[in-house]
Amino acid sequence: MFSITTFAQLLKGLPRGTFDKLVVKRNADKHCKRFGHWQHLVTMMYAQLSGTTGLRPLEAAFNSQKIHHYHLGVGQVRRSTLADANEKRPDTVFAETAAWLMTQVSRDLRRETKDLLYLLDSTSITLKGREFDRWTEGTKTRRTQGVKLHVAMEAEQRLPVWSAMSAANVNDVELARSVPLEEGAIYVFDKGYCDYNWWNEIDQTNALFVTRFKANAAVDVVAERPLPAERAGIVLSDQIVRFKHKQNSGRRNKYTNALRRVVVHRPDHDRPLILATNDMTSSALEIAQRYKERWGIELFFKWIKQHLKIKQFFGRSENAVRIQLLTALISYLLVAILKKTAASTTTMWQFLSELRATLFQRVQSEYARYRKRTKDRSEALKTQLSLI
Repeated sequence: MFSITTFAQLLKGLPRGTFDKLVVKRNADKHCKRFGHWQHLVTMMYAQLSGTTGLRPLEAAFNSQKIHHYHLGVGQVRRSTLADANEKRPDTVFAETAAWLMTQVSRDLRRETKDLLYLLDSTSITLKGREFDRWTEGTKTRRTQGVKLHVAMEAEQRLPVWSAMSAANVNDVELARSVPLEEGAIYVFDKGYCDYNWWNEIDQTNALFVTRFKANAAVDVVAERPLPAERAGIVLSDQIVRFKHKQNSGRRNKYTNALRRVVVHRPDHDRPLILATNDMTSSALEIAQRYKERWGIELFFKWIKQHLKIKQFFGRSENAVRIQLLTALISYLLVAILKKTAASTTTMWQFLSELRATLFQRVQSEYARYRKRTKDRSEALKTQLSLI
């Protein structure tokens, strides 16, 4: 009895017809004779999921599984062909594939989750040395040289719903302005996203946000909110405030509504946490807890850096780096979709480890053989007992 491999089962989360439409829309395979975008994606995903360390091991490992290539819709790969594709092929189809998967994830989350909490942040990918310096040195900052990966992530299930890439010296809030805002959602971000006009956009969308005031934020206190006695020493103040000035960084400040300023004690810091939010109904502790949830996106970045391949690259051009980062996101999303489909209760790391170990196994066939062996053993045991 035929059954598909675990890898093929994983790719079911991305229907081939949908992917082909993205390719046709961009006429992306016009000059490709054999190594089309589908094979490019599958090969790069295999690199992400198998933990392959370089082009030579990738070529050898992927081609050793040629009996499974037909059902994946691919053929054997040559490292020179893959290197050229990473170097010269635009990342457009990969970016649109990641965006399509995030759209599907976001749609499911809206259907299943009542209160959507989104975490927004960026992480730096350091790129220094031969060939990298050619395109990263001009945009380096005092702290880092390379690129930034920007992500908006749903907090509970830790699923990315939006992503973008930029040079290291691009301010986070510049990319944040392109995040699609949802009515009724809650957005949590740090003070690196301090743009009062963008805050106003979130407010006008009837969404909520929780962030931090900068130390020099000029506000007038409109009212003091009462503090619960049982939280004394934790919540230091809870105030309704308005901005003093109509200008912010030389631009008109469009945020004219009232805000809450919540000051929370931090035992491990000398200074308290000064939070800003347009949520006028939740308790101060709930607001502080939402900001604490922001740590989840830091853990997400740490996870993908540890368990997917976004530290060592198969190419040193900007295009190769972008394609590899996008395939890491695509791989993460497809693994998360398969985990949900399988109703697995294990952690994401355990599920990925099991998937890596069985990537080219035909799971149903293995189970069928196991059942046959068990049945044969049982029949043999019955025969022996009847003879006795």
